[in-house]
Amino acid sequence: MLVGDLMLDHYIFGSAERLSPEAPVPVLHYEREEYRLGGAGSVLADLAVLGADVRMVGILGADDAGRRVREKISRDYGADLSGIVEAPGRPTVTKLRLLGSAQHRLAQQMIRLDREDSGAIDETTSRQVLDQAAAGLETADILCIEDYNKGLLTPAVMQRLIEMAKAAGVAVIIDPAHVADYRKYAGATALKLNRTEAALATGLALRSEEDYRPVAERLLEKLGLEAAIVTLNEEGAYLATRQGERRRLTTRPRQVSDATGAGDMVLAMLCVARAAGASWTDAVALANIAGGLEVEKLGCVPITPREIIRDLVAEGPQRQAKQCSLDELLAELKRQRAMGRKIVFTNGCFDLIHLGHVEYFRFAKRQGDILVVAVNTDRSIKQLKGPKRPIIAEQDRLAVLEELESIDYLVTFDDDKPLRLLELIRPDVLVKGADYAKEEVVGWELVESFGGRVALAPLVHGRSTSSLIEKILEAYKDG
Repeated sequence: MLVGDLMLDHYIFGSAERLSPEAPVPVLHYEREEYRLGGAGSVLADLAVLGADVRMVGILGADDAGRRVREKISRDYGADLSGIVEAPGRPTVTKLRLLGSAQHRLAQQMIRLDREDSGAIDETTSRQVLDQAAAGLETADILCIEDYNKGLLTPAVMQRLIEMAKAAGVAVIIDPAHVADYRKYAGATALKLNRTEAALATGLALRSEEDYRPVAERLLEKLGLEAAIVTLNEEGAYLATRQGERRRLTTRPRQVSDATGAGDMVLAMLCVARAAGASWTDAVALANIAGGLEVEKLGCVPITPREIIRDLVAEGPQRQAKQCSLDELLAELKRQRAMGRKIVFTNGCFDLIHLGHVEYFRFAKRQGDILVVAVNTDRSIKQLKGPKRPIIAEQDRLAVLEELESIDYLVTFDDDKPLRLLELIRPDVLVKGADYAKEEVVGWELVESFGGRVALAPLVHGRSTSSLIEKILEAYKDG
């Protein structure tokens, strides 16, 4: 369910080749006009294109602009409009922009005319809005609130929305307005703020990276949030959670065309991801991508899941070869972690590759986002298994593993145990076969000490390197 200030953006385009003889102002020669959803309507469009089934709760005036908003929502996005309340005597918030172009240059905004009443809604309208919200919460997975401070979300309405959502077990994610007092958002699940809003809300400056943590922690403490997300433009976003997460998630550089709508897109992606069960880290990482794609477009253009998936693939491991040195690996993993990805680690000899190995790697990959496979060198295998092993030489083993889709990175190690690698890589998940108990897995205590976990992969019956060697020997004897 989306609650927020609905607006209509009206654009008039024309050519501005001359000045008026009546005053030193350009004359705009009309060419065309467009109507677009603004405010919470922009968030609704983003949510719908991402695949959400949206119920909209808000107010519109009994005017032509309000009818246009309803029509666009229904026709273009198929959202549930039953929660929209008509506010008599109150105009639909409309922003008229005149854009002129001259001598084949891109259109430039010349003036904007706003029509609105940003005073607080009356008690009757408040009750109607809250009744519609109560009905919507019965089936909502998440409550998304976009507050543009246009009079709908008064402190009393906001607090009642949060109370009702808590009682219904529905999380509340809010994109707040530039208001003097942010206490009206107290008790929400999460707030998504930009730098300016975060500074206003906390009274703390955000001048450098050292400022992010105290600002986010002040928000958590002051407003009783589960998560605080501070967006940082090209620097990504900073995430702090009540469970102790403190992390800046970076984003790759973008060719900025127009920053309009980026905040709406970030909010929509956060809400869809959390409604689908994503962790806060994954949700913010996805929101970074969605917001980054938005600034590459002109105007408010909803980002599709296909575009996000394509960008995720492009941001995956960038080296064609999966084999890398330890220094290269650590640099790559730092980049992957900055984008919120979970690192999975496993190790072994992987001598004669068989179905058991393939299923093992598939299982390992499902435990996170990036799978690192550490492979014993020939020397270390001889020391572990005797002079007749490995059967397959080191470079051949690596070349075969390169072709397995589940594996993202390969690194060799010469020690009997991978403890040094674990200390340096610090994986989120350590995978070994279910023929081990957790307490028998080398490095399990180390991994759990820095917040990771151990996952035991189920065995494929009758598939092992030892049994394969025995079958080969039997066939050789019989032959």
